[in-house]
Amino acid sequence: MGLFKLRKNKKFNYKPRYYKSSNSPFEIKHKYEDQRVTVEKVNLKRTLNNAINDLKNRDIKSTKTIAFIVLILVFIFLFIINFELSIFFN
Repeated sequence: MGLFKLRKNKKFNYKPRYYKSSNSPFEIKHKYEDQRVTVEKVNLKRTLNNAINDLKNRDIKSTKTIAFIVLILVFIFLFIINFELSIFFN
C-alpha cells in the first residue's frame, strides 16, 4: 500500500571531469551567504543578535534613497487618484 508513502528523490554523485577546484561548481549556496552574517541558522539567539547588529550598522545613504523613491511613488499615486492635498495645509 503506497498511498501515503512519498517517493524519494534520486541522488546523483556527479563530478565534472576537468574541474580542478576542491569545491563543486554545482553546490547550492544561499544568495547572500558571502555578504551577510545572519544567514547561518545555528542558534536562534546568535542569529537575532547578528540581525540586530546588521540593522544598526546599515548604510544610511541607501536608506535615504529608498525613502525618497517611496515618497515620490506615493505622490504619483495620489496624483493619479486625484487626491486633494490641500487638506493637509491651511
